[in-house]
Amino acid sequence: MFNISLKSSALAVVLSVTAATAIAQKVQEPKPWSEEWAKPYQPFRIAGNLYYVGTYDLACYLITTPQGNILINTGLAASAAQLKNNIKTLGFKFSDIKILLNTQAHYDHMGAMAFIKKKTGAQLMIDEKDADVLKDGGSSDYALGGKASTFKPVTPDRLLHDGDTITLGNMQLVMLHHPGHTKGSCSFLFTVSDEQKSYKVLIANMPTIVTDSSFTSINSYPAIAADYAYTLKAMKNISFDIWLASHASQFNMHSKHQPGDAYNPAAFIDQPGYDGAINDLQKKYEKKMKENE
Repeated sequence: MFNISLKSSALAVVLSVTAATAIAQKVQEPKPWSEEWAKPYQPFRIAGNLYYVGTYDLACYLITTPQGNILINTGLAASAAQLKNNIKTLGFKFSDIKILLNTQAHYDHMGAMAFIKKKTGAQLMIDEKDADVLKDGGSSDYALGGKASTFKPVTPDRLLHDGDTITLGNMQLVMLHHPGHTKGSCSFLFTVSDEQKSYKVLIANMPTIVTDSSFTSINSYPAIAADYAYTLKAMKNISFDIWLASHASQFNMHSKHQPGDAYNPAAFIDQPGYDGAINDLQKKYEKKMKENE
C-alpha cells in the first residue's frame, strides 16, 4: 500500500507539472504588428513626476511619488528588460513600483505585466470589465482571442470602476471607463506639478476599432457598438492640459519630442491634436455602423 501511495503521489506530481507546463506553453504572443513596438526609445520626463519609459511606440508611463511609483502599461513580454533599464536610466528603482495599471488588456500592453508583478510585488489594479481576459491571458478576447493565451495570465488585486481613484503618496489618479477596444479599456486623469506650474494630464485609451467583423456578429460582446458610442461621447467632454495615449503614434509623440530634447511639458499641450484624433475615430465608427446595416 505504501509503495502504491508513493507511486500515486509521484504520478500526481508528474501530471501536475505536465499540466502546468502545458498551460505555460499555451502562451503564444502574436508577432508585433509593427517593428516600432519593440524598438528601444530613450526614456524622458514628460511633466513633473510623470515619465515616458516605453518603447518607440508602445507607451508606458512611470509616475513617481515619495511612497513608491506607479507603472502604466508594460508593452510586449520582451519589453520587461527595456522597461527596467529605462527606469534605471532615469534614476529610479524598478523595485519601487508599487502599483501597476493598464489601459487595455491586449498583449502589446500586457505582455510583461505578470513578470513585473512577480518581480516587484506591486498591486495590479484593472478595469473590472477586463478582469476575465487578464485571468486567461487574452484567450477570451472578442477580437484577438483564440485557443492560446497571448500574454501570461495574471490575477488583478483590485477591480476598478468608472470614476474610481487610485492613490499613492501625493498622487491621485481617476480611472475613466472607456470600453470598445476591449471591454475594459480605460483612461487615467490626474495632475502633476513641476517648479513652475501644474498640469492636468489625460492618458487616453483611444477607441480604435480592432475587429474586421461586423459589430452585430460579435456574440461574445453584444454591447460593443453601444460601448464605442458611449466612449466617443465621453472622451469629447474631458478637460485636460496634456494628453497622451497607449501608443506614441496616437498622440504624435515623435513630432513633439526627440531623444535628447530639453524638458518641455508645453510640447504635449495639444487640444487640436486630441480633438482631431477623436473626430477621426468618430468617423470610422460611423462608417463601421453603416457597414453593419
